[in-house]
Amino acid sequence: MQPSCEFVHGTAVAFGRHAVLLRGPSGAGKSDLALRCLGLAGSPLEEPRLVADDQVVLRAQGAVPIASPPERLKGLLEVRGLGIMPVEYLANAELVLVCDLVDEAEVPRMPAEIPPSAELAGCLVPLMRLAAFHASTPLKLRLAVAHAAANLRKAGQDRTCA
Repeated sequence: MQPSCEFVHGTAVAFGRHAVLLRGPSGAGKSDLALRCLGLAGSPLEEPRLVADDQVVLRAQGAVPIASPPERLKGLLEVRGLGIMPVEYLANAELVLVCDLVDEAEVPRMPAEIPPSAELAGCLVPLMRLAAFHASTPLKLRLAVAHAAANLRKAGQDRTCA
């Protein structure tokens, strides 16, 4: 059986080996938020790296969705005002979180007890909503990715992909 694979419109940023997929319409701030995440200091084990900008390839590898860049976009990030810029990138990362970029009014003050999820490449991935342009959003993403990765470690073998 062929592993499930799909291309999605979005940007993926990894903190160490765990990634978040940023989704939203054109102009929502995906690339800008990725750039601000790359500027965060981090330990070598949690260093922020671009996985892919604009399009992300998702494949189920066992019970884990893996994010990677399409060949033609490897190491490229759109930086408004500067153009398409080369940046260091990570060839693949475990997708542990999806973040939909929304207007501030749509960001819940407190998350639901049971978070919603998105189905990508046949896998269920926790879903959150944030406003892209808040100064604290890159830090919120780093915390959320670490939290999601820890929850997945606790869940162990409960994680499955179709």
